[in-house]
Amino acid sequence: MSDNDKWLNSPSQQPDEGWAKSVLEKLAMEQVRETRRARRWGIFFKLFMLFYLLVILGLMIPDDLSDTALDKEHTAIIEIKGLISDETQASADNVIAAMRDAFKDKKTKAVILRINSPGGSPVQSSYIHDEINRLTKKYEDIPLYAVVTDVCASGGYYIASAAEQIYVDKSSIVGSIGVLMDGYGFVDTIEKLGVERRLMTAGEHKGVLDPFSPVNPEEQKHVQGILDNLHQHFINAVKEGRGSRLKDNPEIFSGLFWSGEESVNLGLADGFGSSSYVAREIVGVETLEDYTVREDVFQKFADRLGARITQVFLKMTGMSGEMTVR
Repeated sequence: MSDNDKWLNSPSQQPDEGWAKSVLEKLAMEQVRETRRARRWGIFFKLFMLFYLLVILGLMIPDDLSDTALDKEHTAIIEIKGLISDETQASADNVIAAMRDAFKDKKTKAVILRINSPGGSPVQSSYIHDEINRLTKKYEDIPLYAVVTDVCASGGYYIASAAEQIYVDKSSIVGSIGVLMDGYGFVDTIEKLGVERRLMTAGEHKGVLDPFSPVNPEEQKHVQGILDNLHQHFINAVKEGRGSRLKDNPEIFSGLFWSGEESVNLGLADGFGSSSYVAREIVGVETLEDYTVREDVFQKFADRLGARITQVFLKMTGMSGEMTVR
């Protein structure tokens, strides 16, 4: 063994185990401190971002928030936008709930229905129409006006006809007082393709309007009778609401529609003006308070998530069978 090997292997030259342990402990503690610092900075930045978002939201809130419906008189406004259906935001449930809240508020001086709708369900439209009549009779001192933006047709006009007055823009589309049921017929198509139609029903007329079967004159007459009956309900509602303001023109109830300017000439509307114009010049209370029932995006997401989880659970448990009744 060389002198160098003897020197390296001597006890006095071996690394001190206590020193090594101390170094490792220091390194571990430093790592812990670094992790804590990173965590604290992470919390700090999250709180900072939360504060930043709150500031932004605060800037978006009107300065006169304290002067809204809770503190002073206002004109209530309710949006009826898009298709009128029990599955849309313009459903009878949503619109009626908004109207009831608006009329109950003691600070409400008038209600404006701002309509931009091509129509939709005659039933939903009728519900809203009838509720307008009920509320305006109950709250005689609170008038209800309809303001048309782009379109107020079919079911949209059914609703508007119950208003005390209707205001439009010159370029609005108004009217379409009629009832529609459409479909397709593929009888000749399946014959050319050599397809045999096998329709089984319990009930002589259960397959009425089947697109792959020839038209049955008796069934066609029956459906037309239903449409005529619904159309008459529509006509009666418009005549009751508009009264002598309607011009004596048979085309009014033909399903045609007109510009806002023409609708005023025909007595379908009373004048020109926006929601702010009506609130300022007609009601005399310029402050607008929105009572529209808005879609809860988070609730909708939660509902979909819950439905999806349920579907997955049913598939996992073998209980995913479906049943359809028509």
